[in-house]
Amino acid sequence: MDPEQNGDNRGSVDASGSVGGESTFQLIERAHAGDQEALDRLFARHLKPLQRWAHGRLPKWARDLADTQDLVQDTLIQTFRNIGTFEARRVGALQAYLRQGVLNRIRNELRRKGRHPGSCNLDGIEVESADSPLEQAIGREAVQRYERALQVLKPDEREAIIARVEMGSSYEEIAEVLGKPTPEAARKAVGRALERLAQEMARVAERSESR
Repeated sequence: MDPEQNGDNRGSVDASGSVGGESTFQLIERAHAGDQEALDRLFARHLKPLQRWAHGRLPKWARDLADTQDLVQDTLIQTFRNIGTFEARRVGALQAYLRQGVLNRIRNELRRKGRHPGSCNLDGIEVESADSPLEQAIGREAVQRYERALQVLKPDEREAIIARVEMGSSYEEIAEVLGKPTPEAARKAVGRALERLAQEMARVAERSESR
């Protein structure tokens, strides 16, 4: 699975607004049947967004110790070799599964290089006090509220937000990953999820202030 041979492979949009590419569920089914083209498309679909996500989540010291671009690429290659064991039980399950695989690989790499991360937990990976790009953008306290709020959202809402906010995915890409019929449907889903996130972050802030 050569990443240089895998282009953007985004689904085109026809005059009706329908996404021309196959959904992630459809590609997983084909991959289970041994279809190499489906694996290549899944790889191309998730590589760049996951690389952007990892870069935004890790503090500079971790990015310096581990080449996150290569780690993400290698993790996806290894994961897709075992795609037959993965079952897509819900919308966004593969995106979450790959994200966890990247986190595990980064953890192992940092431990191998003798670093033992500290106290702050971001989406399952412990990091030291140096801010990540996400923390620099919105502040550490806001990130903590964001993390707590994400956990109470529905899985599809959480994956929609992470795809748009942290992975920088287009609505076309989100439609493909989350199985929405059109980019417009994906945009509306993201909008609703962001409204729910804002509500939950406000509740987290209220609880913190009342303590």
